Amino acid sequence: MKKKKRAIKFNKKERFIYTLGILSFTALFATTIFFETQISNLKMDIEKINYEIENQEKKNQSLTMQVNELTSYENVSAVIDNLGLAYNNENIIVVNK
Repeated sequence: MKKKKRAIKFNKKERFIYTLGILSFTALFATTIFFETQISNLKMDIEKINYEIENQEKKNQSLTMQVNELTSYENVSAVIDNLGLAYNNENIIVVNK
């Protein structure tokens, strides 16, 4: 005896529900992938900005060190001597509160 394959027939409501389910699953899958790529792009942008911040902080630190070196007493006194200026203790006024 041969088994007969029975064709499964769906009515309109069932077809609509199955189609809606498949479309919903596909839309959910697509939006999940879209948002994951957006999140990964944002993470990469954050890492780039953090790298730029670190570089800028290093530059600022280097410039601060240069300013401290240039404003040291030895450098200032050398510039004063080159310009012919003198340190006069009589011109200093001490202010007390």
